[in-house]
Amino acid sequence: MAETESRDVVVIGAGPAGLSAALVLGRARRSVTVVDAGRPRNGCSAAVHGFLTRDGAAPADFLAVARREVSGYGVEIVADEASAVVVEDADAPSLRVELAGGRHLRARRVVVASGIVDELPDVVGLAERWGRDVLHCPYCHGHEVRDRPLVVLAGDTEGAVHQALLLRQWSEDVTVVTHAAGPVDDDVLLAARGVQVVSGRAREVVTGDDGVTAVLLDDGTRVACGAVFVAPRFRLNSAALEGLGARTVDSDMGTALDADDEGRTSVPGVWAAGNVVDLSCQVLGAAELGSRAAIGINGELALADARAAAQGLESAQHAGPGGEKTRDTVQ
Repeated sequence: MAETESRDVVVIGAGPAGLSAALVLGRARRSVTVVDAGRPRNGCSAAVHGFLTRDGAAPADFLAVARREVSGYGVEIVADEASAVVVEDADAPSLRVELAGGRHLRARRVVVASGIVDELPDVVGLAERWGRDVLHCPYCHGHEVRDRPLVVLAGDTEGAVHQALLLRQWSEDVTVVTHAAGPVDDDVLLAARGVQVVSGRAREVVTGDDGVTAVLLDDGTRVACGAVFVAPRFRLNSAALEGLGARTVDSDMGTALDADDEGRTSVPGVWAAGNVVDLSCQVLGAAELGSRAAIGINGELALADARAAAQGLESAQHAGPGGEKTRDTVQ
């Protein structure tokens, strides 16, 4: 067994949620370690969008600035992966985070901010263009592909209709390929907005020198486009939580950790922030959830520290110089 090091909080994940939590906790003078596996979900994208003052920043640059800011408050950032989280004492609570590299970190609280994994449709060539011109969020990327012909690769009827209607804000040429969904060609809203519907299953995303040029269907139909929008399923990137029994919530988008408004999960001492609790939140929203969790944790620890101090004071006042009880009591 490796020697176990202790700190107030271990944050698993060094994206916007995890680093935001670490920033708040570092400024609160808590001892904090951030475990960074080095696989940012938006690393395949050209830029961060919709984050006030950081719109257009490259994801790597965004994270580099965030790491510098966090480190300035004494937060430790380790390049490693959390392999397990173990509850050593549910009442305290006290937890142990085991790292793949062999370190063991004991913490009073743990923040899970490890994000999610995008499970993409099984279409040839699609994964290779993910985050560039194969996309899923109109608000993140719609402006960058404005005025191009756009294809929505339908995973389900309702989601495809919603996505197509949103994309009409950025392009007058939007086509829904039914793919894995049921019939959508009689949707009056799509027709009213001039959205075309092509029935068939996508076989391949065709690319040229400048990126995506078309979607090829199983029957040979070729739908020209300059970008493709899909609706991936989202899977928790939380291998470290296996065996903890944390409650989860299922939706049509995937599975998220069940947490209260501040980020407390069902496991004592384990908090969560970012996409692990809100599958749809963007970078700005993930950072806010990290900040909210950190504020809740610091408040909880402050109360625990005060109670421990009060108990110590009471014990000291009840004991005489030789350890004998006195009549004084703490009211």
